[in-house]
Amino acid sequence: MGGGLSRRRFGMLAGGVGVGALVGCSRRAGEPEVVGPEPAVLVSQVRLPEPFGVPLPVPAVLAPGRDGRYEVVQRRASVEILPGVPTEVDAYGGTFPGPTIVSRSGRPTVVRQVNRLGVPTVTHLHGGNTPSGSDGYPVDLLLPEGGTAQHQHDAMGGAVATGSREYTYPMRQRAATLWYHDHRMDFTGAQVWRGLAGFHLVHDDEEDALPLPRGERDVPLMIADRSFKADGALWYPATDPTGTSPGVAGDYMGGVLGDVICVNGVAWPSFEVVAARYRFRILNASNARRYDLALEPAAAITQVGSDGGLLASPIRHANLEIAPGERFDVVIDFAAYRPGTRVTLVNRAGTGRTGQVMRFQVTRKVRDDSTVPNTLADVPPLPRATGTYDRLWSFARAGDGWLINGQRFDPRRMDADPALGRTEVWRVVTDLRHPVHIHLSPFRVLSRSGGAPGAYDAGWKDTVDLRPGEYADLAVRFEQHRGRYLVHCHNLEHEDMGMMAAFQVR
Repeated sequence: MGGGLSRRRFGMLAGGVGVGALVGCSRRAGEPEVVGPEPAVLVSQVRLPEPFGVPLPVPAVLAPGRDGRYEVVQRRASVEILPGVPTEVDAYGGTFPGPTIVSRSGRPTVVRQVNRLGVPTVTHLHGGNTPSGSDGYPVDLLLPEGGTAQHQHDAMGGAVATGSREYTYPMRQRAATLWYHDHRMDFTGAQVWRGLAGFHLVHDDEEDALPLPRGERDVPLMIADRSFKADGALWYPATDPTGTSPGVAGDYMGGVLGDVICVNGVAWPSFEVVAARYRFRILNASNARRYDLALEPAAAITQVGSDGGLLASPIRHANLEIAPGERFDVVIDFAAYRPGTRVTLVNRAGTGRTGQVMRFQVTRKVRDDSTVPNTLADVPPLPRATGTYDRLWSFARAGDGWLINGQRFDPRRMDADPALGRTEVWRVVTDLRHPVHIHLSPFRVLSRSGGAPGAYDAGWKDTVDLRPGEYADLAVRFEQHRGRYLVHCHNLEHEDMGMMAAFQVR
């Protein structure tokens, strides 16, 4: 097991390495910035609809079976992402997004995934504190029903099953907005693009005690861009569309951007709201697109939670920057608008139609008993950032691959061996822009490039977005489970081209 990059013990919190030396892990002083492929837009061939013509759907909540376990059948299905145009998707439960699974903190949840697709799958619960065997390691394949348990990934140490597999989630974690998606090695981008994503919500007593909006005014929003062929089929620039060999067409190695913005599986929807507070659980499920969300006419977006659950106290934002894999739990008070007002959720990072996301139609005034209290949850204050770190992870482009610490992902190689229950500081450094995701346990952002955390770094995170040439120090403590897990870029095309590393919690 690798441990050669270990530098300091977090418990010392003293001394340090100079900032200049750390920036040099990305590029040396005086050298030009690393230039690499940026995400590229795949332009749809089909005629696109006018925005805001379709109501926002809310994914159905999955009911457990009589034994208390959940079953999700992965299968092909025809859906209407574009109004009046059928589109075939690979879907959990036959819907896009898949059905929402709701769990209670402290109560184990077992999900039986059944593969009736034509390709292997791997299901990862993003944000879950999960045993290694249920985390969705990229070579722990689930082959389709009727297939054979022999596969080329066997040689890479994967636990291969055929037909079905049970994933066990102990749920010994805080209330949070999680999501599940495919994580198959070399094919995550293509298989998520084709529909394999859904919400998994966790509730607890701390959350229940708060007077936040609930019921019909607690709404998950999965934002994901897609592109379409002339016949309405999803279009992804895979070098092999059959899904039997990996690869993304060269123009899109920096990441695939769709030109259609979907929310909960439909293009540019509208949503009728009353003049009251709403809680929105916003997920960026795009492969590579970032969003800078704002309301027009302008109003505050109050953040109450992050990837790993509720914040200590609310934060008001004028806009919200969100990278692939991130979640932001927010409250919007539509009482700030007159009934009849049309409020557009815009993407200030987009242009043309990708600059619009969805529209809210404010209908009428109502009595609203919800509030956003000044204190939300018990979140320990950040320890003092000192510049020391235990492990260094450098995310950088080299040749035809995206690498971590100069190496392409090998599922048999362990690049770190953190001890269970010990807090470490991980320094992540980037060449270009990368959203970095760590499996198993959430982390706290201590600092960015030696300064304060960013505007969107509050609370417990599992994904942090880094700009070109930036580094961040993250305090992470792996708890409850030993075994192999991942740190990787959540630009899915970068991930599929090798930007993952495995570590063994001992």
